[in-house]
Amino acid sequence: MFASVVLACAAPSARAQDIEPRSYSNAPIGVNFLVAGYAYSRGGVSFDPSLPVTDTRLRTDSLAVGYARVFDAFGQSGKFDVIVPASALSGSATYAGEPVQRDIEGLHDPRFRVSINLLGAPSLDAKAFRNFEQDLIVGASFQVAAPLGQYDDERLINLGANRWSFKPEVGVSKAWGPWTVEVAAAATFYTANRDFYGGKVREQDPIGSVQVHGIYSFPRGIWASADATYFAGGRTTVDGKLDNNLQQNWRAGATLAVPLDLRNSIKLYASSGVSARTGNNFDLVGIAWQVRWGGGL
Repeated sequence: MFASVVLACAAPSARAQDIEPRSYSNAPIGVNFLVAGYAYSRGGVSFDPSLPVTDTRLRTDSLAVGYARVFDAFGQSGKFDVIVPASALSGSATYAGEPVQRDIEGLHDPRFRVSINLLGAPSLDAKAFRNFEQDLIVGASFQVAAPLGQYDDERLINLGANRWSFKPEVGVSKAWGPWTVEVAAAATFYTANRDFYGGKVREQDPIGSVQVHGIYSFPRGIWASADATYFAGGRTTVDGKLDNNLQQNWRAGATLAVPLDLRNSIKLYASSGVSARTGNNFDLVGIAWQVRWGGGL
């Protein structure tokens, strides 16, 4: 759940840029999670890299609140989560050769997801879970973003996307002693935005993504990870005209999670663009706090 709020702060409208370690892990059935996170980013358009703007210099302060619950899914563990992000954005960009200034505050599109582990993460209560040791976990998830965030069709840069998006994903996590390697592959599909800038119709091809994490577990529940993601696709069409904005981007980052006690933890994270065909690299740093309860803890 930690990582879900992290990515919501990082790039609320660019789902394919998610860097989310430990998405496929086990947890006791009936446990609830409440997470609050803050992130600061600067650089290229971190909300929608396919927008027709250049020379973007944006700064964002983002907050996100999320809730998750672990449930039994046919003998394996599953999870439902919902995330509501908000941001204050300011900065400038160039559109059609003219400078554009943007200052805005508001909510992003909320995100809902169901994750189910298919192998290697048995449904366990808190007492039995104390003896669980991970080997190979295989799982899948499906996320939906609803068009409920701030949107103004007279502006190019908004916090909401004014369209639905759907993201199926499959992942594999394999542990070797204190080390865990996790790989996940996903595709994000979009409905049309029929009220795009100037009253136009904007459509976008799916974006495929792959993320890889090398995770090391320290004593007392502390863990750290090195993270990377690659995403490609997402070319757009506006009123039937194909744009030259195919995305082929790399991002890399690192994460550190530290338990404070049985119920509370904090996470520090950072990421940066390595390369971007569409010129939308941005840097990000943030922190998140998590509390958990229920399930016999």
